[in-house]
Amino acid sequence: MHNHPSGDPTPSQVDITLTQQIAQAADLFGIVLHDHLILGKETEVSLRAEGYV
Repeated sequence: MHNHPSGDPTPSQVDITLTQQIAQAADLFGIVLHDHLILGKETEVSLRAEGYV
């Protein structure tokens, strides 16, 4: 989980790539990355719900 200080929780390409890399690395150890949340000023985005995890 992390926040975007701009208040817009839309994931950047860097957010998406990093999340996918973390999920792949975790999988090597048998760990499941369940989600990655980006917090905005008034809402949040789930990268799982967006199909990136």
